[in-house]
Amino acid sequence: MIRTVIFDIGNVLAGFDWRSFYARQGYDGKMVERLGKATVLSGDWKEYDRGCVSDADMVQLFIENDPEIAEEIESALADFHGLVTPYAYAVPWVCRLKQKGYRVLVLSNFSQKALRECWHALDFLPYVDGGILSFQDKLIKPMPEIYRLLLDRYCLQANECVFLDDTQENVDAAKKMGIHSFRFENPKQAEEELQKLGVV
Repeated sequence: MIRTVIFDIGNVLAGFDWRSFYARQGYDGKMVERLGKATVLSGDWKEYDRGCVSDADMVQLFIENDPEIAEEIESALADFHGLVTPYAYAVPWVCRLKQKGYRVLVLSNFSQKALRECWHALDFLPYVDGGILSFQDKLIKPMPEIYRLLLDRYCLQANECVFLDDTQENVDAAKKMGIHSFRFENPKQAEEELQKLGVV
């Protein structure tokens, strides 16, 4: 019996479309992909989400990945507003689950800068029952330690939880911990998967 629903944030409860974010700043397609490779798609981005790198050090690490576009990297990441965007269905979905008696938590790789500057897109946070943002505990998915910490912190039984994430490796890691998990594709698909687990 499922008692707790655990949500990833990016591309599940809120949008994380870095390509659009860079494009809106006026960069062409080729530069957008180059910026992405140096930043979001690099291993350094995960370390930043883990809270182990300062904002200034983050920029320097990204510049080291592609020194020729140092100026563009600095400019593109000066302000994260618009990097995370709200999904209209997030608050109603969370509230509906809570009204039915489920505990709702979040488990997300998220930087402090993104939380600070994209707060407007996280309108569902006041309605959830807690969770973990990676920078706060210096752990990131798919590290098994972050799932264990969530279970221990909220006194959860793994087999009474279901986890939704848009990244398969994070889903697989949760499954290894005994948590019911599936890859989120869209709200309709997710609702169908939840119903299979008895979450109605």
